[in-house]
Amino acid sequence: MSQTMIYGLHAVKEALAAGKELIKVQVTKGLQNPTADEIIAQCKLLQIPVQYVPKEKFYSFKNKNHQGICGYISPITYYNLEHLMPQWFEEGKVPFVIVLDRLTDVRNLGAIARTALCAGVHAIVIPLTEAAPVNDDAVKTSAGALLNIPVCRERHIKTAIEFLNQCGFTTLACTEKAKKNLDQTDLSGPLAIIMGNEESGIGTDVLNKCSHQAKIPMDFGVSSLNVSVAAGIAMYEAMKQRG
Repeated sequence: MSQTMIYGLHAVKEALAAGKELIKVQVTKGLQNPTADEIIAQCKLLQIPVQYVPKEKFYSFKNKNHQGICGYISPITYYNLEHLMPQWFEEGKVPFVIVLDRLTDVRNLGAIARTALCAGVHAIVIPLTEAAPVNDDAVKTSAGALLNIPVCRERHIKTAIEFLNQCGFTTLACTEKAKKNLDQTDLSGPLAIIMGNEESGIGTDVLNKCSHQAKIPMDFGVSSLNVSVAAGIAMYEAMKQRG
């Protein structure tokens, strides 16, 4: 299953005007065109990532009238965390969110989303850049879960965590560097579990914003788990505590 792409200045401009959710827009480096400038400005306004790529990137699109620009349409509609928050509390929910710091593998994203839906998570938070795209492959891996759980795309993860702290959340960084085990932390109230990048874990700037840190106890010399497996363990520990 491949993601939906659109090619050319007019097509990308019309998609933006129609309110289509774009994962990103790619533009040939050095492209000089007033319409392209208009598209780039609109993308910045809408917080849609713009990537400047070498002209060779478009060689495989030679049969398309790409004009040096293409867009990737998202299969989902993104939500705003600040807009969802009042709704959760008004409905009497005890909010539970998963925050993914620079997770880049669509398979991990899909697997986490599938577990999140089963574990009663209310939303998944991802960064605007340095994140696995929510494309058709991610939706397929999630078994459709990404179509049924809100995904919030935030400019900066550390700012999102600051907001969650202000809303009374326990912001729990799941990291092997923690001193306490996961089951030694109270996860019963408003909760955000933060998972990090597949290689480097949670960024220091994000880690410093989290109110709590916890690790998954491991034996037999294993130092770490796949991030989707670790996220599943963390979510089900929270689910157990939350009844």
